[in-house]
Amino acid sequence: MIYVDTSAFFAIVNADDENHETAMETWAQLIGANEKLMCNNYVLIESIALIQRRVDMEAVSILHNDIIPFLEIEWLDESLHNAIVELTLASNRRQLSLVDHASFNTMRRHGISTVFTFDKHFQEQGFDIIP
Repeated sequence: MIYVDTSAFFAIVNADDENHETAMETWAQLIGANEKLMCNNYVLIESIALIQRRVDMEAVSILHNDIIPFLEIEWLDESLHNAIVELTLASNRRQLSLVDHASFNTMRRHGISTVFTFDKHFQEQGFDIIP
């Protein structure tokens, strides 16, 4: 299974992003190989908000209708949320967001070692990143 991060979603739907071509090629390869793909609802919320603000509603529609259906979504509950907030506070790093910590937590709990991302924080946490 491969985890998909906000930075990948943003690059896929934003033709002006410097990583757009690479993201599109990687997405096509993952779908073509029938890879199992996952993210959590925090990544979806962050992605939709970012794309709505920086791109447009058509790009949000593409994410919602053409990309999300290929994903397994983990819906974080109250107890996971509280544990992730504690991890975020304990890390004491402003550059690692609550969504980053939620992603790291989801990946570790599901035994996922590879993430489709352009965010180097995942590599710092010991995950393999693609592309």
